[in-house]
Amino acid sequence: MSADDCPARATITPYPDGPLLVRGDFALVTPEGQAIDARRGVVALCRCGRSALKPFCDGSHKAVGFRAGTDREG
Repeated sequence: MSADDCPARATITPYPDGPLLVRGDFALVTPEGQAIDARRGVVALCRCGRSALKPFCDGSHKAVGFRAGTDREG
């Protein structure tokens, strides 16, 4: 299945050994339901856990050698 097969308001793309790129119409909220200002229509979300700007990516994954292990057939 491709992204064209699923109409979505937002798409989330896991970049190899990097962030999750979120594009489109989306809302970011804390576990308590508080809104997080995304500031734009495309954001990179941290997956390595080392970003100083969580939940946003700051490129720390490169410095720490983060490996996502995203080799998935789908």
